[in-house]
Amino acid sequence: MKIMPAIIVGCGLLAAACGTTTTQRAATGGLAGAAIGAAVDSSLTGALVGGAAGAAIGAATTPRFDNVNRRQYFDERAGRYYFYDPSARRYYWEDGSPRR
Repeated sequence: MKIMPAIIVGCGLLAAACGTTTTQRAATGGLAGAAIGAAVDSSLTGALVGGAAGAAIGAATTPRFDNVNRRQYFDERAGRYYFYDPSARRYYWEDGSPRR
């Protein structure tokens, strides 16, 4: 049964990357940490410690989107604002739909 810990760790790593908001990342990290902590320690204490550590790590590793340079422009013909997303190298309307 040496393969079981590897499966648990692999599932935990996959679940730790789920979510885009701080709340989602903390929840998935906490669940993965609790599962791994319970599997390693086989007690409630291990699950609690693993869950707390997973939630903290999940919340701390949330990507920040607030520092992206999103300068808005106004399209006079459409009467709408749009912005350029440098990471995608595309223009988008203010509501997030692609500008064509």
